[in-house]
Amino acid sequence: MSIHIDLKYLHLVSPRLDKFKKLRDYLYNCRCMYCGDSEKYANKARGYFYRKQESMLFRCHNCDKGTTVGKVLEVIDTDIYKEYIRERFVRKDDTPEYNFEAPKFKKKDPKLKDLVPINKLDSTHPARQVLVDRKIPEEHYKLFYLCHRFCEWGDISTNQDHPRLVIPFLDETGVVFAAQGRSFGKEQPKYLTVKFDDKPKIFGLERIDWDQEVMVVEGPIDSLFLPNALAVAGADFIHLPFDKEGITVVLDNEPRSKEIVNKMTQLAENDYSLVIWPDTIKEKDCNDMILAGRQNIQKIINENTYSGLEARMKLAAWKLI
Repeated sequence: MSIHIDLKYLHLVSPRLDKFKKLRDYLYNCRCMYCGDSEKYANKARGYFYRKQESMLFRCHNCDKGTTVGKVLEVIDTDIYKEYIRERFVRKDDTPEYNFEAPKFKKKDPKLKDLVPINKLDSTHPARQVLVDRKIPEEHYKLFYLCHRFCEWGDISTNQDHPRLVIPFLDETGVVFAAQGRSFGKEQPKYLTVKFDDKPKIFGLERIDWDQEVMVVEGPIDSLFLPNALAVAGADFIHLPFDKEGITVVLDNEPRSKEIVNKMTQLAENDYSLVIWPDTIKEKDCNDMILAGRQNIQKIINENTYSGLEARMKLAAWKLI
């Protein structure tokens, strides 16, 4: 298989890749061979090799360079690159190899059947306007729904039911196991949560690519402004149901919040990679940064991600901001 050839040659040149290490199957980390990564921090490694279908690809989260394993080999060693090309793309009978996979479709959960997708609503509808006001990218509107009687839908006992904007939480197979209902009027509380299954309340599982670096934020809306991101909506960061390797935790920017500081201290002590916001950032979270006009959030995150001793030292200074 093509993926095995990519891995074979990646391991062949791995001794020449600075800070190269395996994070998990089909995910590797090293310093970028194109930009050199951070000049200030010698231990920064923001280049990632990850699987996409039957190939291994490379992306640097510092310079945003994206390419194939083959192109990386060409930079490192042209002789090895030529061997790779011969083995990867030419079969013994000189017949090109073609692989076709049948497309896979996830069925829509029956719980969503009677809800109205927000992207189907008129642009003036107040539920849709919530997304517009938060500057949520329009391609994500399909993730939200309108429910005319949320409490009835979520089996919540109440004498007063009303419409809500629904943020469903889906597992990897597309099954709804929880949901948040946000009011778009004056109803209180602003958010109501229902659970249909006893699972950690994590948003975005159905869309995540585990072969790439994963960002983990606090709120579902914040996750929509970052590539390949999950939201841990009230779940315990320390006991997440997946490996911490290849995970970067992005907590809210609240240096005076005892709860946030305690969470970050725990994460640093457990060797998570985490973002420690610079004092030039005053906004509380990713959505607030977007609303304030910031367009380079991913770059800010890349330049302020720390782990291990470096994270603990940086955190000690951050608490004093």
